[in-house]
Amino acid sequence: MQTPPRLRSDAALFLDFDGTLVGIAETPEAIEVPQGLVALLTDLHDWLGGALAVVSGRQIDVLDRFLAPLRLPAAGEHGVQRRDATGNMREQTPPDLQAVLDVANHLAGNYPDLLVERKHAAVALHYRRAPQLEHLCRNALLGVIAKEPRLELMHGKAVFEVKPAGINKGIAIDEFMNEPPFAGRVPVFAGDDTTDESGFAIVQPRGGVAIKVGSGPSLAQHRLESPLAVFEWLAAARGAQPDPTPSSSARNSKDEPA
Repeated sequence: MQTPPRLRSDAALFLDFDGTLVGIAETPEAIEVPQGLVALLTDLHDWLGGALAVVSGRQIDVLDRFLAPLRLPAAGEHGVQRRDATGNMREQTPPDLQAVLDVANHLAGNYPDLLVERKHAAVALHYRRAPQLEHLCRNALLGVIAKEPRLELMHGKAVFEVKPAGINKGIAIDEFMNEPPFAGRVPVFAGDDTTDESGFAIVQPRGGVAIKVGSGPSLAQHRLESPLAVFEWLAAARGAQPDPTPSSSARNSKDEPA
């Protein structure tokens, strides 16, 4: 894989959150938003004419909380929720997940290192603190949805998630690309997990740029090694923008690659 080209002003930029903009933490609430990230995303959103969206497994209100006061276009829960550039929110009707929640809570009761995360239309079972329980978690959740075609099991980094079938980040990105201000631009998507592969499969056939963050096999033709590398790559694009303030220009020039 190659280092991605410099971000251009005609891009439609899509960014995963955990593992891409912020580092992976032991629990979902333990992540740390890098200093300067919100200001950087604000600048890039303006520079791209609003064509910047976060595409995440998180709920949109959680993304808003971590990125406050910024409220970007976003797809939450892998596309179950989507807020367009006008602020209009669309949400899938949540399925009945009580049986899934009961099984996940039962496991977490027996194994305290497991963490259950109840979302709007999904249930996630995190086993980062108990990696030896991966197969137990997988088999338990598969068993409870075996006869429910409306639900599917998705495997992320140390997490299994039961969510509505037929919804993924690629579909969400495709929907964004069919409406302003994203339409007609070159799609660029950065993500770190297997759940981001559907997005890579959408942007590359459109002549866009797919960026795998971190190690592991991927459809993406470009790679950045970490969220810090993503931050530096984004900052380099901001540094290339015209800036009427000499002191600011001098500061941003430090973000230019050598």
